Amino acid sequence: MSGLTNRAVVIDGRGHLVGRLASVVAKYLLQGGKVAIVRCEELNLSGHFFRNKIKYLSYLRKRCNVNPARGPFHFRAPSRIFFKAVRGMIPHKTKRGQAALARLRVFDGVPPPYDKKRRVCVPTAMRILTLRSDRKFCKIGRLSHEVGWQHQDVIKTLETKRKAKLRVTLKHNRNMKKLTVEARKNIAKAAEPFNKIIQSYGYEV
Repeated sequence: MSGLTNRAVVIDGRGHLVGRLASVVAKYLLQGGKVAIVRCEELNLSGHFFRNKIKYLSYLRKRCNVNPARGPFHFRAPSRIFFKAVRGMIPHKTKRGQAALARLRVFDGVPPPYDKKRRVCVPTAMRILTLRSDRKFCKIGRLSHEVGWQHQDVIKTLETKRKAKLRVTLKHNRNMKKLTVEARKNIAKAAEPFNKIIQSYGYEV
């Protein structure tokens, strides 16, 4: 994720460990970068599902004794859980920390316009590369659903539609590439003198 730009880096959360990805994202935000995380429901937590659920239920019991409306606030959505993990790694009560958090976007699923943008992964945070193969893990989407997140089915439906549209688009693009290659072959002889002129100026054809 080196090289800061004005455009947001779009990270596909699928298969990443929450803590490791949060640390990379927090560092990048504090350096001035913009980040958007999609498919937060596919993020992974190390440890057995039952163990993580017990930990989360314990966290839900923590409340202000005087007035619970003062907090702490317990987010159920996967995107908000990840947001809070990043917030804990940033000095969010300072101006610098608030500016860094303002550059972060987190989403369940892949909403527009991010479905049309190139998504990347972070190898140092990928579960398959960092967690030992015999270790248990669970998806944060399942955990959220078990503790009160009510939009799991909605996200699944939207993701199914998005993938179906993507398959149609990719098939169309493959057909267009084949037609383009055939068209170039058909006009190869007619275009040869023009290509020589272009090559004489130092350009590749």
